Amino acid sequence: MFSKSKINEPGPRADDAAKPAAPAPEARPTPSPNEFKASAPKAKPPASVLSADLHVVGNMKTTGDIQVEGTVEGDIRAHLLTIGETATIKGEVVADDVVVNGRIVGRVRGLKVRLTATARVEGDIIHKTIAIESGAHFEGSVQRQDDPLNSGAKKAPGAPAAQGKPAGQ
Repeated sequence: MFSKSKINEPGPRADDAAKPAAPAPEARPTPSPNEFKASAPKAKPPASVLSADLHVVGNMKTTGDIQVEGTVEGDIRAHLLTIGETATIKGEVVADDVVVNGRIVGRVRGLKVRLTATARVEGDIIHKTIAIESGAHFEGSVQRQDDPLNSGAKKAPGAPAAQGKPAGQ
């Protein structure tokens, strides 16, 4: 609509005032409602649901959300991960938000981790914030980190060497 070159360009303003205001919008047509939809942020797709009768062997990775009701033998990486009451995960879980209603055997890494009253976790939890409801079953260690999604993976390989003497000494 406006450009710096016309605003900063020296010259008589009478010419600018004499010109009709209509050509400026004609130079750039008014967007149709469909164009606004294309430029507007897309609606967030619904979570992918793995039903209770599904058994997955392998790793899963998405930038979206996953709700697991079945069994997964492998690592899961997602934005929001919800482990249903009937679900069992055997592997590492990494997500911005993790809500555990079922069972996880493996490490959990998340910015926000929530263990509900029906949760059963056997493994370490690396988190920024955590909530553990009364009745949740948890065996492992809890470690707070500012960036558990990235720094947790980097610190894990060096952790055993930094903890003490090598096994041979």
